[in-house]
Parts: sequence; C-alpha cells; structure tokens
Amino acid sequence: MKALPSKDQIRQWIAENPGSAARRDIAKAFGVKGDARADLKRLLQELEEEGALERRARRHQTPGGLPPVAVLQVEPDTQGDLWARPLETGIEAPEAKILIVPQKGDPALGPGDRILARLTPVEGQEQTHEARLIRRLGANPSRVLGIFRQGAEGGRILPIDKGQDREWRVARDATGGARDGELVEAETVGRPRLGLPAARIVARLGDPNGPRAVSLIAIHQHGIPDQFPDDVIAEADAAVAAPLGDRKDLRDLPLVTIDPIDARDRDDAVYAEPDADPANPGGHVVWVAIADVAHYVRPGSALDREARRRGNSTYFPDRVVPMLPDILSGDLCSLHEHVDRACIAVRMVLDAHGRRIAQRFHRGLMRSRASLHYGQVQAAHEGRPDAVTEPLLAPIIEPLFAAWKAAWSAREARQPLDLDLPERRIEISDAGKVTSVAFRERFDAHKLIEEFMILANVAAAEELVRLRTPLLFRVHEEPTPEKLEALREVAEGAGLSLARGQVLQTRSLNRLLAAAQGTDFDELINIATLRSMPQAYYSAQNFGHFGLALKSYAHFTSPIRRYSDLIVHRGLITAHGWGDDGLSARDIENLEDTAQKVSDAERRSMMAERETTDRYLAAYLADRVGAEFAGRISGVQRFGLFVKMDETGADGLVPIRSVGREFFHYDPDAQTLLGADTGTTLSIGQRVTVRLTEADPVTGGLMLELLQVEGAAMPGGRPARKGGRAARLPGRARAQARAIRKKRDRKP
Repeated sequence: MKALPSKDQIRQWIAENPGSAARRDIAKAFGVKGDARADLKRLLQELEEEGALERRARRHQTPGGLPPVAVLQVEPDTQGDLWARPLETGIEAPEAKILIVPQKGDPALGPGDRILARLTPVEGQEQTHEARLIRRLGANPSRVLGIFRQGAEGGRILPIDKGQDREWRVARDATGGARDGELVEAETVGRPRLGLPAARIVARLGDPNGPRAVSLIAIHQHGIPDQFPDDVIAEADAAVAAPLGDRKDLRDLPLVTIDPIDARDRDDAVYAEPDADPANPGGHVVWVAIADVAHYVRPGSALDREARRRGNSTYFPDRVVPMLPDILSGDLCSLHEHVDRACIAVRMVLDAHGRRIAQRFHRGLMRSRASLHYGQVQAAHEGRPDAVTEPLLAPIIEPLFAAWKAAWSAREARQPLDLDLPERRIEISDAGKVTSVAFRERFDAHKLIEEFMILANVAAAEELVRLRTPLLFRVHEEPTPEKLEALREVAEGAGLSLARGQVLQTRSLNRLLAAAQGTDFDELINIATLRSMPQAYYSAQNFGHFGLALKSYAHFTSPIRRYSDLIVHRGLITAHGWGDDGLSARDIENLEDTAQKVSDAERRSMMAERETTDRYLAAYLADRVGAEFAGRISGVQRFGLFVKMDETGADGLVPIRSVGREFFHYDPDAQTLLGADTGTTLSIGQRVTVRLTEADPVTGGLMLELLQVEGAAMPGGRPARKGGRAARLPGRARAQARAIRKKRDRKP
C-alpha cells in the first residue's frame, strides 16, 4: 500500500483531473486501499471544510456557461456588496460576475461562506448573473415556528402547534429585531444540557394572522415535514451526475420541456415526429423523457426514507415544500436546457387515429433543447413565435401539435371524464401580500402535455403488468349511488338530466357536462360532478381508473415530486435489468403500506393547499368588507347558503338567520330553502348578489349577506320566529315544493 497523499498532492491531482474527482478515483490514483480509505475520507472532509474541495457533480456546460443552480463562495467587496464565484470543478466562466441578491429572512453571509444558490443571467448590469440563496452549506439547523414573546433578557418563542408545550429561549442579540407577539421563524443554536433550548430568529413574519404566515401555519398544522435531516442533506450534497455508461445516448434527440411560466422543477420533456415506417401511414412517434430520480434516490437510503415519509411535494402560492432536497429537485434531477440529465424515456408509436400501437422504454442520457412555457408554445403555434420558439417551430413545436391532435381523437373515442374547472392563480408580493387573484388561462399546449403524460403513464402501467413486475397503480373508482343521486338532483335543479338505471360510464357524465356548457350552470355542473367523484388513490392492486376510462394506470411522469412515480421507475429498472437501483425486496414487501402512506400524504397536502388558498383569499378580500359581489349559489344547507363568487372563485356562507325576513324551510331532497310567507325558493345554481360582511384570514372563512336573487331584491316577509315550532308552509309554497319533488322523481 502506498503512503497516504498529502493535502497539497490531492489538490494538485484534482486540479489536473477536474472530471475525475470522485473519492474512488482519488483512491485509485494514489493506490489507497483497505483501512486507509477511512483516512483518505477524513482528509477529503478536511479539504471540504477548508473550502478547497466541493463534493459536487461534474457539469456538462457550454463554454462560458453557468448552471441554473451552483455552489458559490461569498466574496464581499469593500462597498459591502456580496459577490461570489463558482466553486465546482468543470465550470469555466472566467467572465462571469455573480452578485448575491439577499431576500428577506436570508441568514447573514460573510467572506468565505459556501452557499447553494439559484443563478439568473442578467443583461445591461455590472453583474452577469444574480444569485438567490437556496441554502448555506456546512450546516442544517432545525427550524421552529412560533410567537415571539419579549422579555428582559431577550425573549421566548411559544409554539403554535396544539399540544406542543416546548418553548425556546432567545438571547437578546438573537431576536433579529422581532417585536412582542410577532410570528417568527427561528433556527436552533447549540445543544444546552439544562434549561430551555436556544434559538436564533432568522425571519420576522409579522402578524400571525397576516398573509405571509398562512402557508407556514398550514405546514405546521398538518405536520408536513419541511426540514431535511442532516444525513439526507449529506447524501444529496454528495450526489454525482449520472454518466452515460450503459445508458442510451438521447442527447441528439431534440427534447424540450413545456411547463408553467413559474415552474419550480422540470421533470418531463417531449418530442414528436411523423412515423417514417411505411406500414404506419399518417402515424406519429412520441418520446416522453422523465428525470431518472431512481439513480440518486436508492432503496433504503436516507434520501429514500425521507422521500417516502413526505410522499410528495406540497405547493403553496408563496413556497414549495419539496419531496427531495433542492440540489436534486431543482438541479440534478431537473431537466434544465443545454445540460446533460439522466432520464427514463418511452418511445411510443401512434397510428393515424392516435392509438398507441407500440412502445419501448430506455434508460438514457438527454439534453433539453429549450425550457419553454405554455403561453410561449401556444403563441408560437398560433403564428406568434418569439426569438426562442421561432427556430423550434417547424422541427419541434408543430410536430408535437400534430401528434397531439391524433392522440386527442383517440381520447375522444375513449371518452374520459371531461371536466372544465378553472385554476386560480394567487400572486404574492415580496412583502407577503396577495396582489391579485385570477384564473389561469388554459391553452391547447396544456392539453398537449397532459395527454402525452397520460399516454406515458398508461404505457408504464401496461409495461410492468406485461413483465409481471409489482407497481403502484393509480386507482379511481366509480361514484357511489348516493353521490350520483346528489349530482342528479343538482342537474335537475338546473333543468338538466342524468339518466337512471344504466351502467354508469364517463360518456353519460360527459353528456351532462356538454349540456351545461355555455349556460349559466356550466361551472356549477362541473363542480357538482367533481364532488360526486371519489378521491383517487394508490394501490398495489389494479382496480382501474374510472375518470380516465382506463383499465390500467400508474403515475410515472413526476418522480421529483411524487414517491409513487419513483416506485414505478424502480419497477421499470428491475423489469429491464438496467441496474441494481430498482425495486428492493423491502419495496415489494411494503408495497401496500407505501400505497397507503403516499395516499395519506397526498390528502394531507391537498388539505393544506386548499386551506392556505382559502386563507389567502380571505386576506385578499379583508380590505373589501362591505363590497358587493356577483356569484352563484353552490350549496344549500339547513344553516344557510354557500355562494361561489365570480371574481375570485372564493366560497362564502350566507347564514340562514340573515336570509330575508321570513322563516325558510329546508328540503334536503330538493336541495332548496322555501320561504314560509312569500314562497321564495332558493336553490343551487341561482345567480345572486351578495355583500361581504366578514373575512377572517385565520380561518379562511367568508361571511356574506344575500341582497338579490336572479336580479330581484329579496322579498319581505314576517321576521322568523326565535324558537318554537316552524311556521306552516302556505299553499303556494306547498305547491312549489310538490312541483320540485315531482320534477325530481320524474323518470327520464
């Protein structure tokens, strides 16, 4: 065995071999074997701590280019500006000038600090790039959220979680200027043996009822893990980009990513071309490439355990709680343009009618040609290309739309459930205030990507079923008879019908949706149909997907943000013999338990996201209490009416005590409220005008006052009696009730 190399020798060797700086390569170069490997590991760790070595993947960069996420070393100038230089080997950007742009709540940075940062090129400035801090390297302190209470020696942080009685001590010089009663985020410091644990406030979030606190409160209330353990961070930081090796080289395939303009990760890329096979005239070849997360998250690793515990990423208007650390989700596993990325890809052949007639999976290495967004692609398709999309229009964008149109005809024949539900977009300012609430515009480009992802998901499920490999299916069962009856009543209240006594198929529901399209009841019927559906879930058993009208379906296309997809990727790796990072025996043994865990995690995230949206909407509307809004009755209960307001899509409650000046009888079968004196009928779908009387950002609750129904003011009547028996229905109201029941019970 050779003598252990010195630090200078290691540094010199790394400088001469920038592409081969893995520990095993260094050990091989110096002949280090056996127990001496532990001493070499210690030397490398010391070099890392000194900033002379960074354990990061070799980059595949164009000359002079910088990656979107990089490790930097902070070098402030004499004016106090925070400049930085890249530390990673393989990055050659001598002209790059990187300015760190601090954000509110970022920790203080000093000379020599190493950080992971997101880089954005800028023009016309002294700097060539701006960097925004993701994480300071070298430490991973735990974070706490609570209410700061000022004291003589600093103060304490009180927890906001119910049942949590732990407090944290804050020294006078660690309060960060926080005021008494503010919601704060802090990081723990030290490990005291006696007394309260210490913490240092890193972010003042202001009023605990304020909008900036909303998502943090939801995270803590629902127990969503938002801090990665140290061993998980260490594994992620040690990740090395996948080499070509035995992978299929797909770097010449002009794949592109198409995502929302504010996308936080890019895990799927697409390409299409006409099929050159004369046996398939008018056919298409569609490629879907997905980030190969399984290469980095191996079964049984700390990363794997944490990803399984989280189940999925959770998205809020102002932040994301990722399933994987940023260095993976935002960098190595994200299919950024012009960099090599590991992927699992499927090549699908469609006939002229869009039916999938062949498929083949590959484990490959790809290089995205461009990172595009939906509006940009749609504009190019409609004849308004920009500088980025113009050269891509003929060779890439138009073939994608041609293949999608064929696939769409096959979809129309299959008749999946055709819901049209607008998605809200909440804009948050840097100060944490809601600046606008609008509905996202939906383009054909959205449908294109969605349909190709569905095709790839079906292909993955069928491939694993064919190869008899365990997997997690995405299951969606039929609605229950009770839910269907409730939907039928809503439809009949809107003057529409849903057939009875037939085997339920999605095409029956689509006929109802089509009948409502373009009418005043369009959104109402879509929402009511959605509410009638059971929630989809994951299962090791295949029960089909009712909503998509598919016999076999699995999630394959988003392994960065869903653990279920990672299991499907491992199944493909095992089934095709692509490596030793496929399904483990433990994965297979715990498949049912994993299905339950990720299904529960999905529901947890959905609840947190929905509650956060409600609170943001309430905060947005809090300044408009007293204003009038147009809307539609979306629900009727004994205690009042639910109204969905047109402008924001927010739901508010009109308490029954405030409805008119008479007693209202609730008919649960007809879903109506009938006025005892005037016979006024209030039912789902009616157009109304309401006044906002209360908006509570803490609960997300909106209270409304009913002003008009179908353009007419609410009629008068005798005030409802407090207590006692309900007033008898007068003759006109009884007749209306009988008419509604007769209409409801009518057989089609």
